[in-house]
Order: sequence, then C-alpha cells, then structure tokens
Amino acid sequence: MTGGSWWKPVVPGYTLGIMKELQATIRYPEALLVGLKTTAERFEKEAALMLAVKLYELRRISSGMAARIAGLDRVTFLFTLQRYDVPVVDLTEEEFTEEVRNA
Repeated sequence: MTGGSWWKPVVPGYTLGIMKELQATIRYPEALLVGLKTTAERFEKEAALMLAVKLYELRRISSGMAARIAGLDRVTFLFTLQRYDVPVVDLTEEEFTEEVRNA
C-alpha cells in the first residue's frame, strides 16, 4: 500500500525512498582561499566533509547519510573520521552494556 491519506512525508521532497537532492550555498570571502592556500573546489569539498562529520558526531545523521553528504562511500567516510578525532562507535556505558547483553 502506497500513498493515501494515512501517509505524509516527514521531509518535503521525500517520497517512498526517493530523496530529492538539494544544494546549499556558503558565502566566503575570496581571501579565505588565499589564506588557506586552496581552491574553491577543494574548500567546498572539505566544508561538505566537515559538515557531514559534525552532524554524524552529534548523532543527527547516520554514517550512510554523512557519507552521501561528503561525497564518499560509507567505508571511506568511517575511516576519515579518525582525521577529525571522531569515534566510529561512541556508545554510552548503558548502550555498551545493552549491546554486550544482546550479542
């Protein structure tokens, strides 16, 4: 059963597993690129990666979604987390105990 009055998308543009891609624009002075000794393309890729890493670290998104935002496959994204001192698995003591109990 699809559609119907019972189903309402939580996110506008999301329809039964098909997610529309959006794009964000970041304003920054050209002098920033000079100071960082980088190109606009490299800076924008790094900014997307850093956004993905931070949202993942805050547990706002999954590693799969973060990888998609960063333009990486999931495994590469997970290996990249160490560059930013973000653990791949960050369980509380209670969550860890529950995981061990369910293993």
